[in-house]
Amino acid sequence: MTGPDQQAERVQIVDVAPRDGLQADPADLSTDQKVELIRRLVAAGHTRVEAASFVSPKAVPKMADGEAVMAGVPRDEGVSYSALVLNQRGVERAIEAGADEVCGVVVATETFSQANQRASVAESIQRWRAISDTARAAGIRTSVTVSAVCGCPYEGRVDADRVLGIVAELAETQPDEVALADTIGVGVPTQVAALFEGAAQQAPGIALRGHFHNTRNTALANIAAAIDTGVRVFDSSLGGVGGCPFAPRATGNVATEEVVYMVHEMGFDTGLDLDALIEASTWLEGQLGHGVPSLVAKAGGFPQPR
Repeated sequence: MTGPDQQAERVQIVDVAPRDGLQADPADLSTDQKVELIRRLVAAGHTRVEAASFVSPKAVPKMADGEAVMAGVPRDEGVSYSALVLNQRGVERAIEAGADEVCGVVVATETFSQANQRASVAESIQRWRAISDTARAAGIRTSVTVSAVCGCPYEGRVDADRVLGIVAELAETQPDEVALADTIGVGVPTQVAALFEGAAQQAPGIALRGHFHNTRNTALANIAAAIDTGVRVFDSSLGGVGGCPFAPRATGNVATEEVVYMVHEMGFDTGLDLDALIEASTWLEGQLGHGVPSLVAKAGGFPQPR
């Protein structure tokens, strides 16, 4: 905890609700609703938002309006909008649409990689190398996620050495950031800590980011464990909405407002307004037409004296 005269250390939250959150939700929001969601996230203090994906509209039809979303987002100074891309055509579309950052994905297991990207792990790494070269030539930021690092819906437990070997290969491309994703929410704190400690050794000098789904209610504990290893950037989704359309029974990302509440109470700063996030989460419930998983959205922040 920080003292009264100390500046709190920053934990950065990347809100992925507009992309990862909405892609598997049963609701089908319009472009205007997606842009309004992003506007509310920025108004709450977000400086990094995953705004869209540029993948096959046949595979993920809810993300087919990526160009229109990018055209409508508020271009506030200091706000970076990222886009998921999986191949050369995707990175070209993202650059043309004005993305500030492109994010690639390499799945840690072969079966899930084929289901998610119709490519082997080795092919996905090669695709990332091309994406990285194109993005670097365009002068935009790159980040790459290794997904299913704690477990796979098809192959079960994932060996840590397999994950860290992929991290080492990706580190050769010198991305701005490498993320480890517990895509199906099976990880536990000891496992997460060991993975991030290993990733730091395999990718020295490269920032690490955590991406946790709350399928089995371990996401916040996993974030706390990652913080203990030195990780200071995490993905989350407003309200806890989301999931992966290619991972059976996978539920949403950890809720942004729950992460913000926890890390603020731990003594860190996020630059985010918790009350504004709760208000935005309530608004999102209305747009989706169903409740969101977030408990903080229901309970509010720390009770104030009456």
